[in-house]
Amino acid sequence: MEPIVATAYGRVRGRALDGGVTAYLGIPYAAAPFGPDRFREPRPPEPWDGVRDAVRFGPTAPKPGYPRPYDRLLPDPSIGGEDCLNLNVWTPGGEGLPVMVWIHGGAFRNGSGAVGVYDGANFARDGVVCVTINYRLGVEGFAHLPGAPANRGLRDQIAALAWVRDNIAAFGGDPARVTVFGESAGAMSVTTLLSLDLGLFHRAIAQSGAGNIAQTPDDALLVTEEMARRLGVEPTAEGFAALDPAAVIPVQAAVAAEVAALPDPGRWGATTASGGMSLQPVLDGDLLRRRPEDAIADGAGRGVDLLIGYTAEEFRLFLMPSGLAAVLTHDLVAAVADGMGVPPAVAAGYRDRHPELEAGELLAVLITDGLFRVPANRVADGHRGNRWMYEFGWRSPVHGLGACHALELGFVFDNLSAGTEEMAGPDAPQALADAMHGAWVRFAAEGDPGWTPFDPDARGVKVFDGAENPVVNDPRGDDRKLWTAG
Repeated sequence: MEPIVATAYGRVRGRALDGGVTAYLGIPYAAAPFGPDRFREPRPPEPWDGVRDAVRFGPTAPKPGYPRPYDRLLPDPSIGGEDCLNLNVWTPGGEGLPVMVWIHGGAFRNGSGAVGVYDGANFARDGVVCVTINYRLGVEGFAHLPGAPANRGLRDQIAALAWVRDNIAAFGGDPARVTVFGESAGAMSVTTLLSLDLGLFHRAIAQSGAGNIAQTPDDALLVTEEMARRLGVEPTAEGFAALDPAAVIPVQAAVAAEVAALPDPGRWGATTASGGMSLQPVLDGDLLRRRPEDAIADGAGRGVDLLIGYTAEEFRLFLMPSGLAAVLTHDLVAAVADGMGVPPAVAAGYRDRHPELEAGELLAVLITDGLFRVPANRVADGHRGNRWMYEFGWRSPVHGLGACHALELGFVFDNLSAGTEEMAGPDAPQALADAMHGAWVRFAAEGDPGWTPFDPDARGVKVFDGAENPVVNDPRGDDRKLWTAG
């Protein structure tokens, strides 16, 4: 029998894989966001007649390529076409199965559901219906453009989750057992969605991204105005709509690189500089009214089980492979830390506590904590529902990466051979993938990843180190306390 499923918009034909898993790829969940729909809220896709082949990935959102060496470390395929608001489903068949919906990372300007490491077949093998989504990126999805709704990329994510609610039962999933999970910008999206009380998911996993990322409209407009100036257009939706997305991307990438290299709050605004990203979700007063971590602390998302964590050495990814760490001076470290809003007493405390570290190593530790670890702890402290914390501590043996940002992805998806060798090396431990992937499956299926829930007193954190994988109370707590002193 052919693997054909009926969705609300038409029937789709999937592709049978080994082990009884079927993949349905490139299914549109919203209309193509171009022409009259460019810079607008997502609207439903046009229904189709007959059976639509869903056997290969659909178009990806317009985006730049990663510069060297990150193009090798983070493979990011680009697939042409306008129907980029699509998603992929891997299912073992059956009914009433837990569902996991993946929101990819990429600093809100890169990534897609077609990245090889995000292949959901092994989740389906283990009894989970796995969904990966695309959403608008860069200027198309996140630039603050007068004349257009803000947070278009977030609105795309919400539209995809609504599609899952309405259609996933046909693929064997239970719409009342949906876990949303994501990494980096995807995790920032997860905590943002958690803060909105949408009722579209029941559990959430945030990997290396918390609730501290959101631009004020004024800061976001500084970025829009600079890009518009370089492009020779008005800083409005109408001005940018006169340009093809391909013409915008080089300028978008140049501005993003400048913000990341020297996050200057005087030029870009404090909320832009603190995250080191030019394009972020915007506090538009409509969809997003409060910074996510503040809303969560006041009770938003209290009915959603939360698993949140980070890698032990996040920022090494951004400093070591490029050689930047080797040329940094302590003066430059101080300038970057100040630009990103690190309190002077905190920066001084890290220098005093880690006198043995060279400048690049010190910046890696400081920004790992300031941008990832400490915000994750704040969300865990504030969340009113069930919550667990983890740390990914296994260290890659290549490129000086250590336990860096994005290294855990191959372990979570149990896809250690899917283009991860450049980051993890040739001998990444399968036992660690078994443990981590298994915990994610258990959390989605049972609401418990397998260790003691987090509480603000004991601060127990599951450390996936590839050996004992212990629960450690408040790892590197003396550093963490520098951020809460006074």
